[in-house]
Amino acid sequence: MSGVPALVAVLCVALGGALGAVLRHLASRPPLGPVRGVLVVNVAGAGALGVLVGLSGTLAPWLLLLLGTGLCGALTTWSTLAVQTWQIGRRAPGRVAAHLVLTLALGVPAALLARAATVAVVGA
Repeated sequence: MSGVPALVAVLCVALGGALGAVLRHLASRPPLGPVRGVLVVNVAGAGALGVLVGLSGTLAPWLLLLLGTGLCGALTTWSTLAVQTWQIGRRAPGRVAAHLVLTLALGVPAALLARAATVAVVGA
């Protein structure tokens, strides 16, 4: 990212990524469990990233690396979604489509609404 020294950028992404990974792990434990936990973090992460995109003109580049690339990147997870979709398909094939549609139907609007609300409030 422009204006951020390479070492600072790497450290911001690493620190944010460590925090995001820990939060994802905690959300995947009871009472939510792995499937609901990943759904929650994917939707929450999409919303958080929407806020960050809405604020991108006002936030320092290092903070976008820390919170966007690092935290949201590690919190949300396509690979886990893919594996869980495969596992659900093996156990209950009829639930696969519902799982994917629910993830997208909640995640995309969360990002769009969070960005729009942030722009409306901050005027960024």
